[in-house]
Amino acid sequence: MAFEQTLKKDWYSILGADPSAHVADLKQKYQKLILLYHPDKQSADAPAGTMEECMQKFIEIDQAWKILGNEETKKMYDLQRHEAELRSMGPVDTQVYLEEMSWNKDDGSFSLTCRCGGKYTVSKDEVEEVNLISCDTCSLIVELLHQH
Repeated sequence: MAFEQTLKKDWYSILGADPSAHVADLKQKYQKLILLYHPDKQSADAPAGTMEECMQKFIEIDQAWKILGNEETKKMYDLQRHEAELRSMGPVDTQVYLEEMSWNKDDGSFSLTCRCGGKYTVSKDEVEEVNLISCDTCSLIVELLHQH
């Protein structure tokens, strides 16, 4: 599934869940909804449009679980949601290469001091997946460039 398309839908709202919900909570919501909208659970005399809506909802719920029920795809989706939120906050202040950032071996992260005195920080684990980093004290955003 192309990840660019996954961001167009809010998979959390499809499951009726909060983005901070644990996977166990997501699974519980998924199981409840999938039973509610399962084609076999629908009345045979229901109008055709209603059946079609239920089927579409069933498919969306299943897609939401495929993304949010897997730790790796959930992490990617959450990172992309965060990046989309950052983009909507305002323009990118500057572009930096990872090599321009300072390495902190104590917590395994890279950081760069913002002009306001705050810090742009990205963990070693996220460095390959993150493109935008927000300052921890102001609204400025930097774009992390990767040398190829």
